[in-house]
Amino acid sequence: MASIISVLVGMSAIFGTAEAIKETRSKARRSEHRSRKCNLVVRCPNSSQYSALLDNRRVVLSGDKLYVDTNTSLNTPFGHPFAGYYHPYPDTPYSGLISTISDDPPMMNWIYVDRDTYELKFGARPYAEHNFKGPWDCTRQERRLTFGGWEGFCVVLEESGFWGVHFDIDQNALSEKAAGRVVIEVELLRGEIRGVPRAKKDVVGTGKEKAEEGKKEARGKGEGDEVEINLESPGKVKVDVEASGNVECEMGEKGRVDAEKAKASE
Repeated sequence: MASIISVLVGMSAIFGTAEAIKETRSKARRSEHRSRKCNLVVRCPNSSQYSALLDNRRVVLSGDKLYVDTNTSLNTPFGHPFAGYYHPYPDTPYSGLISTISDDPPMMNWIYVDRDTYELKFGARPYAEHNFKGPWDCTRQERRLTFGGWEGFCVVLEESGFWGVHFDIDQNALSEKAAGRVVIEVELLRGEIRGVPRAKKDVVGTGKEKAEEGKKEARGKGEGDEVEINLESPGKVKVDVEASGNVECEMGEKGRVDAEKAKASE
């Protein structure tokens, strides 16, 4: 009898340990996903004459607002593509949303909902502070963007001809905020950023090696030395694929987030 009880106790301990490991791994995957930089893509849940124009279009940042990129000119880009992720908003218990606003230099701003117009805008912390700045999250299955625990995103056809992104806080199809304008309900999907290979400095070992192409002899330096790779000898070139690179950042002055470096996602 005592041996049976010991076996049951041992099995319970093993089962509890396995569940704890599973939960830890699940939280780690969720945290990694939330910190992964991604684009936002528009999807129309209801068919209309505007669906073909809006479906699968990226969200871009221009001026101080978020728009749908409906540009049809190949050589005339419109705005800066949203490329952001969740980040704890200072002095609050919830997550904020940040995005790059330029690539060179790499700068980031907070995404927020304007409390007067319900437009989605971006700016440094002083601009976001008195507006609706969170909580931002995503659905569990398709991982669509949510704000305040639900999806209420709409796009509004502005007088300029561009489609601005709004959030329907009052749940009345923006009947007051966008009276007389075309308002279309949309979903915002988090889309993986396309990876772009780039040449970087390589670390070579000790000794001499021959490049496969050109039969040129490459003289090695001491282990750990960094040398600039000759792009004319592709046999020894390694590339760093900037796929969905997570961005390490620090809060700078006035709440602006400065990206310091990007880590390649394995």
